[in-house]
Amino acid sequence: MSDALTLPAETRERAGKGASRALRRDGRVPAVIYGGKEEPVMIHIEEKELVKQLMTGHFMNSIVEIELGGTKLRTLPKDVALDPVKDRPIHADFLRMVKGGKIDVQVPVVFANEEASPGLKKGGVLNVVRHELELVCDNDRIPSEIVIDVTGKEVGDSIHISEVTLPEGSASAITDRDFTIATLVAPSALKRAEGEAGEDQTGEGMEPGETAATEQGPDDDAAQEQEDKSE
Repeated sequence: MSDALTLPAETRERAGKGASRALRRDGRVPAVIYGGKEEPVMIHIEEKELVKQLMTGHFMNSIVEIELGGTKLRTLPKDVALDPVKDRPIHADFLRMVKGGKIDVQVPVVFANEEASPGLKKGGVLNVVRHELELVCDNDRIPSEIVIDVTGKEVGDSIHISEVTLPEGSASAITDRDFTIATLVAPSALKRAEGEAGEDQTGEGMEPGETAATEQGPDDDAAQEQEDKSE
């Protein structure tokens, strides 16, 4: 899990568009803390500090301890709205974390031991279908990333969620299918080489200029996953 971040905040006394605009003019971002069967708390935070933490790349996947009135509230960022023109944060939502609770998060995927993959060593390409996994995690054990070992993977192999060992306290939010995370595909140069090999073996009786069809067709499961993500 990523280290907890700390974000100083102050209580907002007034809500509404006018009050929010006034805060933004002063370099502050209006925000709210909600959840945990408690009343929402309206706060505002320093824009520069929020932008700094957003730039870490893992802000949305980190526990954020909000310092408010001498106490620290453990939260998880749920949304940061950006100005469509200036790309500045204009509002933030934080989910209050409670002991023993579960949370639905998107966790990035990284691949390890690529040098131990025969398919990649031959020039194959790792086609990543899902760069993040949707997981249901214990809210005090949120993984910062999921590492997938590609040792022994050949061109044409696929990596499915059933092959991945998830950290304790985490489970896939998608349970109705064994979805594809990545496939190893051949680059065009490797495909041409395979085509020439196929012609040597099966080219007898073919017309001049013809080659044997050896290219592998598209991965139906991977195509379906891409379609699911675009919906």
